[in-house]
Parts: sequence; structure tokens; C-alpha cells
Amino acid sequence: MKGYIFSSLFVLLLTAFSCGSEVSSEIDNSQDNQKLQITNSQESPVLPAGGTFNRLWNDPPTLDPHLAGDTTSSGIIVEIFGGLVAFDPDLNLIPDLAESWEISDDGTVYTFKIRDNAVFHDGKKVTSDDFKWSFQRAANPETASTVAETYLGDIIGVEEVINGESIDIKGIKIIDELTLQISIDSPKAYFLAKLTYPTAYVLDKFNVESGGKTWTDSPNGTGPFILGEYKIGERIILNRHAKYHLEPSKLQKIQYNLAGGSSMAMYENDEIDITGISMLDLERIKDPMDPLHSDLVIGNPDFSISYIGFNSSLPPFDDVKFRQALTHAIDKKMIAREIYSDLVVPAYGVLPPGFPGYNPSLEGLDYDIEKAKSLLNQSIYADASSRPRITVTIPGSGGQIDTDLEVSMNIWKENLGVEIEIQQLEWATFLSDLDQQKFQMFAGIGWQADYPDPQDFLDILFHSESENNQLGYSNLELDEILEKARIATDIPTRIDLYHQAEKIITNEAAWIPMWYPGERHLLIKPEVKNYFLTPMTVPKMRYVYFDK
Repeated sequence: MKGYIFSSLFVLLLTAFSCGSEVSSEIDNSQDNQKLQITNSQESPVLPAGGTFNRLWNDPPTLDPHLAGDTTSSGIIVEIFGGLVAFDPDLNLIPDLAESWEISDDGTVYTFKIRDNAVFHDGKKVTSDDFKWSFQRAANPETASTVAETYLGDIIGVEEVINGESIDIKGIKIIDELTLQISIDSPKAYFLAKLTYPTAYVLDKFNVESGGKTWTDSPNGTGPFILGEYKIGERIILNRHAKYHLEPSKLQKIQYNLAGGSSMAMYENDEIDITGISMLDLERIKDPMDPLHSDLVIGNPDFSISYIGFNSSLPPFDDVKFRQALTHAIDKKMIAREIYSDLVVPAYGVLPPGFPGYNPSLEGLDYDIEKAKSLLNQSIYADASSRPRITVTIPGSGGQIDTDLEVSMNIWKENLGVEIEIQQLEWATFLSDLDQQKFQMFAGIGWQADYPDPQDFLDILFHSESENNQLGYSNLELDEILEKARIATDIPTRIDLYHQAEKIITNEAAWIPMWYPGERHLLIKPEVKNYFLTPMTVPKMRYVYFDK
């Protein structure tokens, strides 16, 4: 969410549990580019609540829904808070705090009816006033949200609030205590899906204002779980919300271990109920004779991509030929085969396979070392003696870098004479610097879908005026195509526009797409049921139960 995932290959191959992107999917992966929806069905039995689900996680940068910009944070937030609508584990858009809604004939006015039984964790009723205050709080410049414009900017009046020109979002009207009306600037097929993002979640005004800067220590949410304890670097405990407006959780408690450790050893010692599997352990566990083989679960990939980013507003990455040269120089197929045993899929575009709008015909900038050398010679930065010093910023600690980045850097040095230094930052600091474009080049990161629509990747990441375009990339032709796609109502037309957009982004090497995740390999305790392998971060822990 906000899509960002800490996507070292080690994390990807272990299903990224610590970053909240520990999900894959039983999804229809047909490459039918005319589909903009995913359907399936799963139901869970009604059982009494009980048990504690244990897992590993990382300290989230924030628990404030209006500030969240990464899957580490969002993976916790979606269980504590909620919004008008949500995705179920099959990515069907479902009512959450709103029991129903109507859309005007012109597709610009949404009228939501809030559930009469929707309450905050303290039992206080949720009203339309709470939602309007929450939207305005998210857009208020004092909140300093880096995602408000991206996910709420379609609503009339949000821009004025973000710019400090107003404190009232004119496009949000309170009809009565339980009826809320939202008007957007033009019909947009993805608007409802955007409301599933935490930026659109409802907060308790009294909780936020009385709690000050530390209000998230005791958040009064509306989700299926209540924050019971948070000790930084140690654990997060979520307790069951018995008055949850949808079916309450079957679990009594979730405990997130933040202290780290060997996930495999902890799993074998029954300290955690789920873990990813490293390449070193995978071959052993695939053996039917191994004691853990019966716990092995294999799922489809999630909707994400890892990449190397450039700041196109700074030299030498303001030269398209220099960017193209670095891209053509990487032999991804060799790296995937020799280093990662083909557990990752080389990426040459933006949209992941199976995702709505995925283009199987897109070629991208494949490995061609001679072409890379030729492009570098044509670049204004061909002369190494006058080329600016280059630094790549990565998240993490301890000086370790992803093997694929290390190999790429060696290729660039040996074949192109391009030397790159490394700067490593803690995850929260890395994200902050990313938002402020305090980098030349960055790696060790990925983008996970927030909702199943191409707009979530192509428009949000590459439109020149998007607040999430940390790349500094700008192309007026691309902007025009993306703006047409926003308001197109015909699905084939939208798909064609997004294919055009992706081709421009790829050909100009706006970034280096590296990997799509391959099949997910997990160990899940046999008594754990209904742990759905979703391709995005969605609220799902209320479905889980133990069958002992």
C-alpha cells in the first residue's frame, strides 16, 4: 500500500512477511486484457473465537491511516481501522462501514448509507460527520499526508484543502447522520476502489485531538481488531473487537513478533504459525519425506514489482540514453536462473502478470550489452571523467545489499565503466527521503497494488504531477494518455490507453523493472484455517481460525 514494499530478494523469496506483503493469490491468471475485475468465492464457517495467531513482522513506520505509505504499516492498519468500502479476500469490492451506496447517472456523485450498527472500538456510533472530518483531516496540510492527493484528489474541493485555500471539502456533503454524499470531478472507474485505501479510513476526532502526536498509541478504530499493546522492537498485540459490524474475528488475538530471529527455527519451535521459506530450505521442504512438507503451501504471486529507480530530474539520469544503457546492460534472465533459481520472474514492463491490463506482448528493454554500450556512447554522460558521482540509496542496515543489485553494479562497472556508490538508510527514513526526492538512484524497493486497476501503477507512479512520482519523470504525451484513461468508461479503450502509456514508460527507461514475484512458498501450521493468500494488502485476519 501506497504500494511500497521493502523488496529485497531475500524478502521476496520469504514472502515478505516482515513488511506486510506476505500474500499471494488463488486468482484467475488468464491474460484476458479485457477484464478489469477479479472474481472468486471463499466462505468461512461460523466458529467461536479463540486462540492467538503468532507471526513475525517489522516495526511499522506509522499506525496513522492518513500517513501510511507502505505495506508494513498498512498490514496492521487494515485490521484496526476501516472505511466505507473494502476488498474481501477474493478482491471483490464489498460494503464495509457503508451498508450500501448509489451512483448518479453521470458517475460523479456517490451517496453512501452508513451502517446503523457501525461503532468505534469504544462503542461510539460512526456517523457521516466522522467521515467528513476524517477526509478533511487527511487533506489538511498540517497532517502532512503524502498520499492524500493521490487517493482523495478526485473529490471536488480536496485540492483546495491540500493547498491551504480552504478547510472544507466542498465535494463531501452530510445528508443526515448516516448518509454521506461524495462528488468527484469526473466519472472514474476506479474511484470506489480508491476508497479502500487507508487514506479514506474513518478516525475518531476526539481520539485524535485528545491524543496529540501519540494518539496512535491507543487508537479508537472501527476494524475487527483493537490495538492491545505495542512495544517498539518487541511486539504488537491485537485483540478481537467483539462488536465489529461485520462478522467478528474468530481469533481472540494476533501477536506480531517485532524482535526478529530465525523464522524457520521459530516455526519449527511452534513460536510462530506462518513463515516464508528461503531458497536454502525450499529444496529440503519440497521433499515429501521432510517433516515440514505437509505444512507447505504454494500460492500464486502477488500483484507487485521490484525495480531500480532513477531521479530523472538530476544528472546523469536526466539523459534518457544513459538510463536506457543501464537498463539494457542487465541480464535478468541469467540472474534469475543462476542466482535465484528462477524463483523470480524477470520484469520488462510495469503491470504484473495476471493484473488487469497486463500486456503479454510488451517487449521492454531486454538484455543487449552492445546496444547498452552504443547508447552510453551517445549519452551526454559518456565521458566517465566528467560524469557526476552516482550514489544508489537502499533501505536496510548492516551494509548488506541485494545480490541482484550487486551483480548489476558489477556489470555496469565492468562493461560500461559506470561506478556507483551505496548509501543505506533505515526503512522509515528511506521512505521519507523517497517522498522528498533526496536521492539520485534507489533500489531495494517494490510497488504492490492497492487496488486492481492499471491506474494504480501507471498513473500514480508516472504522471508528472502525481505526488507519488518520486522518479521526477515527466512526459507530456504520457500525461495526456493517462488523463484520457482516467475518464474513459469503455474497458477496451482504457486498456489500449494504458498499453500505450506502459510502452512509453518502458521505452524511456523511467525506471528499471527488475522482478515480478514467482510462486509463493509458505509454511502454515495445519491447524490454521482460512488464511487466504491474497495478492494485495486487504483486511483478512478476521477470517482465520484454529481447528485443533
